[in-house]
Amino acid sequence: MRPMRFGPSMVFLRGNVERLKKGIVELFGVGEIPTDEAIQKSNEFETILLVTPPEERRTVPSETGFLIRQSAKIVLAEVINGGLPAERIEVESTIILLRVPEKVEEALKLLAEKFEGKTMSQLDALNIGEACDTVISITRKKLSSPVGPEDIEGAVLIRKDFLSVYRELLIDLPMVLFRLLPEWNELTIKIYDTERRYDENIERLMMTIEDLDLGFIVGEGWDWDYPRPFMRVPVYRLKLLTWEKPERVKFLLKGIEYVGYKRLCDIDVFVGGKKIGWTSLGKYDSKFELAKVAREELESHLSENVLKRLREIDEKLVAESETQTPKTED
Repeated sequence: MRPMRFGPSMVFLRGNVERLKKGIVELFGVGEIPTDEAIQKSNEFETILLVTPPEERRTVPSETGFLIRQSAKIVLAEVINGGLPAERIEVESTIILLRVPEKVEEALKLLAEKFEGKTMSQLDALNIGEACDTVISITRKKLSSPVGPEDIEGAVLIRKDFLSVYRELLIDLPMVLFRLLPEWNELTIKIYDTERRYDENIERLMMTIEDLDLGFIVGEGWDWDYPRPFMRVPVYRLKLLTWEKPERVKFLLKGIEYVGYKRLCDIDVFVGGKKIGWTSLGKYDSKFELAKVAREELESHLSENVLKRLREIDEKLVAESETQTPKTED
């Protein structure tokens, strides 16, 4: 789970606007887009170049900019070595994105008190803040995907450099989250495969949990299960600490248990030692219908790279199953 990450670096190039924009297009091979769109499409540590006349002194984001999918230090080296006619270079406040599932106002108040900052919109924080300041932006959206201005529900402007804020926040973040959400769900997830393809199925499970940002994995390892008297089978077990409802986790994981009518593995979810049955997830005629609906929703939330990898493994497992002698499922 990723409750915190950095936003893009915003760098201002001061000088002849037309010459600078032309030079950026030639040097980096990117086009000019609205700044809000650049922020929405950006990932952690990428850079947004903003061009202004030389007399501009404020670090207020302009309406358009250039999204460069490289870190600021590489971009600045290219700007200098590429001979762009920048008379002056300045940077915006560092953005730290923090994800909280609820109680946004309480989170903003808590962070403002802790760091002696002021709560405001992200736009106001960027307009007011300077290079040596830090902006903590709050969102409910998972941080493994791009986060745009429309996903930010408030921000805290802190008049401190980002290194000191980041180091303190990194240590105290679990305490902050538990103050906001004192009651978390501890789930036990067990995965079993009759064909013993655990490497692939564990990878499918792990990347689904991580990409969907379902919670903190606080323990994992091998165990034994007893589906019938005197019958012992190996299972891979992990413990998940999550703010999601247990039924929601069970539903989403049902989407990787089957591909069509082919079961690739068994995934059981327990809360308080009690297994969550598939019939408790809604009115479905069969496990196949449930798995189909769960898969459709799962794919709508997974990132492009993870979904591609998941489908590759699925195809491999299905192909392997078809070449083996069919086994009767329980």
